Amino acid sequence: MRHDHKPQKVEYGDFQTPAWLAEQICNLLYQSGIRPRTIIEPHCGRGSLLLAAADQFPDTGQICGFDINDAHLRFLEQQAILQGNGGRIQLHTGDFFVLDWEKILSALPDPLLIVGNPPWVTNSVLASMTSDNLPIKRNFQNQAGIEAITGSSNFDISEWMLREITGWLHGRTAILAMLCKTAVARKLLTYIWQSNVAPQASLYLINAAAAFQVAVDAGLLVIDYRTQSQAKICNVYPDLENSTPITQIGFAQGQLIADSGCFQKWRHLVQQGSSPYQWRSGIKHDCALVMELEYANGRYINKPGEVINLENDYLYPMLKSSDLTEGRAARPCRYMLVTQKSVGDETHSIQLTAPLTWAYLQKHGAYLDGRKSRIYKNRPRFAIFGVGGYSFAPWKVVISGLYKALRFTAVGPLQGKPTVLDDTCYFLPCHSEEEARLLAQLLNSTIAREFFHAFIFWDNKRPITKKILQQLDLLALATACGKLAELNAILIEKQPTSHFHQLQLLEQTGEYNLNEKP
Repeated sequence: MRHDHKPQKVEYGDFQTPAWLAEQICNLLYQSGIRPRTIIEPHCGRGSLLLAAADQFPDTGQICGFDINDAHLRFLEQQAILQGNGGRIQLHTGDFFVLDWEKILSALPDPLLIVGNPPWVTNSVLASMTSDNLPIKRNFQNQAGIEAITGSSNFDISEWMLREITGWLHGRTAILAMLCKTAVARKLLTYIWQSNVAPQASLYLINAAAAFQVAVDAGLLVIDYRTQSQAKICNVYPDLENSTPITQIGFAQGQLIADSGCFQKWRHLVQQGSSPYQWRSGIKHDCALVMELEYANGRYINKPGEVINLENDYLYPMLKSSDLTEGRAARPCRYMLVTQKSVGDETHSIQLTAPLTWAYLQKHGAYLDGRKSRIYKNRPRFAIFGVGGYSFAPWKVVISGLYKALRFTAVGPLQGKPTVLDDTCYFLPCHSEEEARLLAQLLNSTIAREFFHAFIFWDNKRPITKKILQQLDLLALATACGKLAELNAILIEKQPTSHFHQLQLLEQTGEYNLNEKP
């Protein structure tokens, strides 16, 4: 989502629901057979959803709106009077994060309909504004230390609020209908399904650009606690008026599934044990101004435009996501300054082995010293991350993690030096061209594409991840494609002792015989 709005608008998630969208939402809920005795909007703003609900549900006795903004509530009060619903809509000033919701809800009768459009803003954005409009700080996602260090612990305020709201509904006859980013909807569903609760769920996509002038994927998430089932699934509809789902997301084997149909078809290809292949991330340096160089007309040029004279010892041809998508993988035109062979290596010896490189690093040391990520703390100066022996494999099968395309590319060395990747890419290290091209062929197959389709949510900022790639058992894929013998031969030649008996056993037990699906 773009954050180019006024500070107060961002701080309070003040993206008011347009009246036309509120009317479509309430009509959908009514047509779905929902007949609540109580309607609540915990963060009602100027109240278009409450006004539409009052019109759509004339038999609902209590309609309650809460908001921290008095001006919004005064506006809503006047609109309710003009609508003829001044006596039905009860308004209360209060902060969502401190109100006693248990006490409030205990006095309200079921069936309960909770509607809303909670703030579309993250905790990091609010923190950068020194905002007080935040929940009490706690690691509510139970994230590991490295995830917090690298930034994945950032969360949407709406996600926190929606989790709190679902907690209110245990044991109640209730329906939740909330506008939110689709990524937030999926996180909430995962949270609910992990607790072994399976209410009926639906997600209706909306045009957020038309409704809120923001570039983000969003929808209306409807969770009906009146209906429980064993199947943890959620139908996804293209809009609020279409009754035919375009896909069905679900929860299986402890994780969220993007397409339940594809998952059921190819679930026997999911990696269950150890694998001879491990997907790797590209090198992370967080300082492209210094560490990435263009090579043109026999000269190295850094991003500020300086012509650089360096030894070749620490320079490696490099590919980024954009190179892969724009067809420049065959001959890289960029180079990366790689200061370590593995994480933790000392870097001071660069001064002796490559004095020009050391002088360049010293000259631009302030940029490298100023890197904000904690992964560089207490590390050798000029350290990098995500580097190891695998980074220097002569051949690799590479894919971008950022672009919305499943395109696997075999990448070889350039002028005798291995090509390295930046941290927007993932790769399989290979020891030969034959191995890389066979794996790329397998991964670009229709079977592999359908398998990955079961796990990839294309609206994520980084839709393709190492975790998703590692899900696919490449030996099982090779069998499905009729290529197991070829891959077997390559693996035996590559590591004759470590995998030979493993592969023999797999063939003898028929584990990779797809005529006998597990």
